[in-house]
Amino acid sequence: MNIFVAGSTGVIGQQLLPKLVQAGHKVTGMTRNNQGKGLIESWGARGIVADAFDREGMIAAIGEIRPDVIIHQLTSLSQWNLEDNARIRIEGTRHLVEAAQIHGVKRMIAQSIAWAYEPGEHPATEDAPLDVQAPVPRKSTIDGIVSLEHAVAQMPSHVILRYGMFYGPGTWYDANGIMAEKVRSRALPATDGVQSFLHVEDAAIAALLALDWPSGPVNIVDDEPAAGTAWLPVYADALQAPAPAYQAGSKRGERGASNAKAQKEYGWQPLHPTWRTGLAQSLR
Repeated sequence: MNIFVAGSTGVIGQQLLPKLVQAGHKVTGMTRNNQGKGLIESWGARGIVADAFDREGMIAAIGEIRPDVIIHQLTSLSQWNLEDNARIRIEGTRHLVEAAQIHGVKRMIAQSIAWAYEPGEHPATEDAPLDVQAPVPRKSTIDGIVSLEHAVAQMPSHVILRYGMFYGPGTWYDANGIMAEKVRSRALPATDGVQSFLHVEDAAIAALLALDWPSGPVNIVDDEPAAGTAWLPVYADALQAPAPAYQAGSKRGERGASNAKAQKEYGWQPLHPTWRTGLAQSLR
């Protein structure tokens, strides 16, 4: 296939582009600067410099490439800037979809998140509603996700990958990441809130396989949703950091997600099925 990847040099893109090239696809990766273009080309793909916030530029880029599929992995998370990330989900997604529609691209695969569901007692399946009544500050994240998913669903063929919390190279949970620093300084308490993790390699594999999946949302998370009281001591130990303090309660939306649909219906199997071993392995 002729594939256009937006967000090519992020933590998922760095894993995904080489896999797409190795699978024999013709791949064009988008980046915001020439340094990123060189990185993309080192993986055997074509690199182009473009800005997702530039609507006319995106229309021109998609018109030149005429891809069969657009893979949308755009984020702005490296500096924990949730407002910028919400903006790119809203505006960047809209521009990608409009460019696709103008040039007749039929299929899009897009990155979403698995912790946007409304509160519940059990890990969420894809049928659970998104948390559209979320209060501030969670509201900005949910608004971004709702906008992204609504726009992508306008495509004739679309897969929305609701990813778990990333760990692995370049993520917040990497040895030099934001979360690692918080744990070392005991600034992150262990709570009862439940979340689902995902190694970035498993996220990239899911995006590759999703080229052949049916339309709709699918949770891409590991096999074991876990409370902070379970996973955080394991992560702290792997970092050789002090044991975390305990703080009762949880935040809204911390319920985890189920990967039953991805595994049973689509045949996706994570290489890193649980954070229990994956977190420590990712730090070696």
